[in-house]
Amino acid sequence: MAATWPPPSRPADVLIGVLALQGGFAAHRRILRALGADVREVRVPTDLDGLDGLVIPGGESTTMTLGIEREQLAEPLRELAARGTPVLGTCAGMIMLDRDHLGLMDVKARRNAFGRQVRSFEADLDFAGLDGPPLRAVFIRAPWIDSHGDGVQILAELEGHPVAARQGSLLAVAFHPELGQDTRLHGAFLREVDQAGAGAATARSRRR
Repeated sequence: MAATWPPPSRPADVLIGVLALQGGFAAHRRILRALGADVREVRVPTDLDGLDGLVIPGGESTTMTLGIEREQLAEPLRELAARGTPVLGTCAGMIMLDRDHLGLMDVKARRNAFGRQVRSFEADLDFAGLDGPPLRAVFIRAPWIDSHGDGVQILAELEGHPVAARQGSLLAVAFHPELGQDTRLHGAFLREVDQAGAGAATARSRRR
């Protein structure tokens, strides 16, 4: 079994939302709770209230887009990200973050870049910022990043194609970290939520 990080030290009231319109939200919820986070499924705009972080899971990007439009979630999601709330997008979640969808990251993702379902596979990734051995990643109808702006940091590549990237508080990966045994990526995300919350608390105290 791959090495895992322990749950991060964090305030007890940290709340992570998982977009639950479609896709693999249940597996993300399970891992986040196992790491000690409180988790809320997000289906309507009011579910975003009070969140410290958000996960947009894998699934089918067209179906997810239609669900976001139906529930009028697009603008509330943009507002959440604009406040600096950490967001993790996985597989279809990477697509949802790109220029052609929610427009939150300066990237363009190519759908099904590694092939359709029959081309699902696992690979070891050297992932910048994760200590320990390579990250074993599960790819299912995975995208890759076709192009990106200068403000985007590429964190991992596979076969010469970017499959993980960061821009500010936004993290996008082309694979399914919720399907493997290695919880380091979710742990790193929770640590980032900690840091964002501490920064916000400091800013509020300075304004008093």
